[in-house]
Amino acid sequence: MREPGRLGTGIGWRPEIAEAVENMAGIDWVEAVAENVCPGHLPESLLRLRERGITVVPHGVSLGLGGADRPDEARLTALAERAEALGSPLVTEHIAFVRAGGPLTASPLLEAGHLLPVPRTRDALYVLCENVRAAQAALPVPLAVENIAALISWPGEEMTEGQFLYDLVDRTGVRLLIDVANLHTNHVNRGEDPAKALDELPVEAIAYVHVAGGFERDGVWHDSHAHPVARPVLDILADLASRVTPPGVLLERDENFPGPAELERELTSIRETLETAEAAARATERSTAALVGCRASSPAAVASPVAAGKAAAETEPARSPDTSSTAPAITTPASRTPGDTEAAPDGPAGPGSRAGTDDARRQRVALAQAALLSALVAGTPAPEGFDRVRLGVQARALAAKRADVVAKVAPELPEILADRYRPAFLAYAQRRPMTGGYRRDALDFAEHLLLTGLPEGADTRRLRGWWLERSGPAPLSGRPAARLARATRRVLLRR
Repeated sequence: MREPGRLGTGIGWRPEIAEAVENMAGIDWVEAVAENVCPGHLPESLLRLRERGITVVPHGVSLGLGGADRPDEARLTALAERAEALGSPLVTEHIAFVRAGGPLTASPLLEAGHLLPVPRTRDALYVLCENVRAAQAALPVPLAVENIAALISWPGEEMTEGQFLYDLVDRTGVRLLIDVANLHTNHVNRGEDPAKALDELPVEAIAYVHVAGGFERDGVWHDSHAHPVARPVLDILADLASRVTPPGVLLERDENFPGPAELERELTSIRETLETAEAAARATERSTAALVGCRASSPAAVASPVAAGKAAAETEPARSPDTSSTAPAITTPASRTPGDTEAAPDGPAGPGSRAGTDDARRQRVALAQAALLSALVAGTPAPEGFDRVRLGVQARALAAKRADVVAKVAPELPEILADRYRPAFLAYAQRRPMTGGYRRDALDFAEHLLLTGLPEGADTRRLRGWWLERSGPAPLSGRPAARLARATRRVLLRR
């Protein structure tokens, strides 16, 4: 496998800013959302960038490595195909779950349409490690996984974010994509200290870094990727750069795109932050080395090697025992006891017991994730221990994002419904969880309106024509879903 090298400064490639990205000076690489790229029909803009030697990294958003189920083989194959088509040195995904339910819980499969946090428990860590290993085996290039932003906290967590990421890297050798904007989000929303997370996580495993904007409302930070990068986010980037030189740093922007000049100003701020932090770190290293050398050459130090050793110990940061055995090399955080082994997640039951089996762990994680997702998208009661107010904020955010994405993949719907689109969709979303992708969701929403009644003033005939054109011919299968589709088409064709 090819090892990812130094990437440099990059920007998230999006169709809306493709021309601006091509014309930017000093761009070393770009990142493209993997699900939005077709290997057989790569966008001309990406092809031109590749011809100029610009690295393109596919960034997946739908694999759900933190979910209870094993990674879907078709999604892994698709991610591998994109990496090969783009000639990428690595691929990236998220430490998150995006769907829950199904056979493990004997309940309907629900889609979040968003990245949701996994509980930092031993069960969830075990499942995540197994899923990451499966992904690594299926991909032709190295994998890096990203920490995510969250509005909610799981009750009864057993590890901090830094400890969780350390153990993940220690057990799988996976690399990390550290999003400093997400560290800031979790600081505001969950009271987690970004500096402590950086202290604990293995910075040597970082493949690259994300920087993005957001906004705060009513004490909640929303990781929007649609606003300028805030100063606290750049401060966390500076803290990280003072510890290690990140191989790559990338500016993400997904909505509300500013002009090219504003994007270039943000990139300049990122470069200046990195340069300042790295210069300060080098100055500190030189000062420390000079102080140690001065003490070592003093008469007292010559007379007493023990005193010289003590002086060095006072100026050198304490180092944990060397536990490196495989790449990437990492150091043990103070919060972890040297010698801990992968058997730790088995808990009191011990390895090999029924409670410690792969399936038992997956089922426990599945039940917890399904209960949370059902509360967020289907209106079921909040699981015990969760902050109900924050769950409400997260549920509204999921519904709003769902409405926005459906409007993007099916722009005809907001055109047909005009200002009635959003309230109609949000009312629909309260009663109908998403069980497929966003395109399926758009069709289901239109079908729902046609069967139950459109908002006053909406063009029923135009919506019916749109739905009939895109829903395709009636399936021949006798399955209930197919029978329902045939019945729906018969009803709508008669209207």
